[in-house]
Formats: sequence, structure tokens, C-alpha cells
Amino acid sequence: MIAVENQPRLCSVQCLHPGGLHRLAYWEWGAADQDDVVVCVHGLTRQGRDFDVLAQALQPGRRVVCPDLPGRGESDWLTNPALYQVPQYLADLVTLMARLKARRVSWVGTSLGGLIGIALAGMQHSPIDRLVLNDVGPSLDSRGLMRIASYVGRQMRFDTPEQAADSLREISQGFGPHTPEQWMALTRPMLRPDGDGWRLHYDPALSQPFSAATAQAVAAGEIALWQAYDQIAAPTLVVRGADSDILNVQTALAMTQRGPRARLVELAGVGHAPTLVQPDQVGIVRDFLLS
Repeated sequence: MIAVENQPRLCSVQCLHPGGLHRLAYWEWGAADQDDVVVCVHGLTRQGRDFDVLAQALQPGRRVVCPDLPGRGESDWLTNPALYQVPQYLADLVTLMARLKARRVSWVGTSLGGLIGIALAGMQHSPIDRLVLNDVGPSLDSRGLMRIASYVGRQMRFDTPEQAADSLREISQGFGPHTPEQWMALTRPMLRPDGDGWRLHYDPALSQPFSAATAQAVAAGEIALWQAYDQIAAPTLVVRGADSDILNVQTALAMTQRGPRARLVELAGVGHAPTLVQPDQVGIVRDFLLS
């Protein structure tokens, strides 16, 4: 029997931005020479260790690569906050995939990670051959955007990891039910030591482009994302939290009727966004990727 790894390798690649280079960190599970690769990309304020449970479930048949987007986790912070947007993330992840030398690439994207996946999968000669969009689509519900804007970039400090877990649970109700052990496993990678306490891992300045987006920019982005979505040829799975305030029912249904005509699975009792930690959620994604 092949042993399943229970800890990933921390790796990095140098990426280009206007004015210099930055280090993109990523967490790699499985054999380094396995050329069937699953790339898992997190949401706006999260980091690559969110996918630990899913990555282990995909062993030993896949190499799983979970980047920390710039400004998060173990990756470098960008000196120009205006670069914390999809075009820079897209360029970084294309650089990462060139490093991976994969024969086949599947993509799992939660929220922001899904938007990047849509943009990449819709490109000519895209390497993505299977796409999972976790509670996100080309159109984003303004209710969820306003909720995220209320906390993203806030400089929070905590006395203990337990206090941090309680605070993060309060702003993450849409993640759905978790055991205390599951929630602490999701919380610890979000924290960094700060004197005699703890802070969140991400650059608070990454909120600036999000907060500065105008209605016109949002509308233009939506048009571009639908255009990209309509070009996707890869089999696509959309996972939607039934109580989501980001991916509404109308958008989710439209995604089943145009472009790749995605398969849609709704999860009761969950909003934005499913964490892909619970066995039923893991099973849905795993079965799709390995089928």
C-alpha cells in the first residue's frame, strides 16, 4: 500500500511584477514527479493550507499544489497594492504552472481562486482540463461584496489562537458547521506571531483595489468574466452553498446553460463558501476530479 503524505512541502517560484520580482509560495502534496496535477486556489483573505483535507483525499493519484497568492501566507507582499488584482494573480499562476511541468492540470478555485480559474480556463490553449468553481461565478452578488468589504483589510490582533478562531468564525458564518477541531485546523494557518499575540497572515493593503472598485469597473469585469466563461471547454463543476450571498441562484443556473454547461451541486446549510473539509463536500469534488 502507498503511504499518503500528511504534510505538504513548502516550495516557491519567482514571479514578475511591474518594477521587480516577488516570491510566490505554494504547498505541494504528492510525488514531485507526478504529472497529473490539481491546482487549488483560495479566496480573497485565505491561504493555501485551506485545502489540506482535500489534498490528502486526492492522494496518491494526484500531485496537489496549493499556492498562497501574493500578499498572503508565505508569499511576498507586493509594494504596490494596486497589483492585488486578477491580472497579476493570473500571471503568477501561469508562471507556477510552467514550473510544475504538468501533463494534465485540474483547477479548484474558491471565490477569488475561481475567478482566476475562469479567466485562465477561458484562454486559448488553456492547460486546464477540469474545473471546479467553489461558490463563485462571473456575476457576484452585491450583498456578499458589501459583507466582505466590511471586514477585509481590518488589522485584527488576538491574544490567543482560540480568540482568533472565535473572531474568524464570527465573520465566516457562511462556511457552515465545523467541529472545534476542524475550525482550529482552518484557523492556525491564518495566524502569524505578533509580539505577545497574533495577527492575520495577509497584507491589509490587499483590500485597497477591492474597496476602490467602482460600479463601472465591476460591470466591465463581469462582462469580461462571462466572455471568458463562454470560451471554457473543460468539464466544469459548480459547487454552491445554498445560502450563498456571492453566487446567487440565477447566476448558478446560467452557468449550467452556457459556456461549458457546468454541473451544479448545491450544499444545504452552507453559504459563502464551502470549505471542502466536510466528507460530503470532499467526496463531490474528489469524484469529479478523478472521474
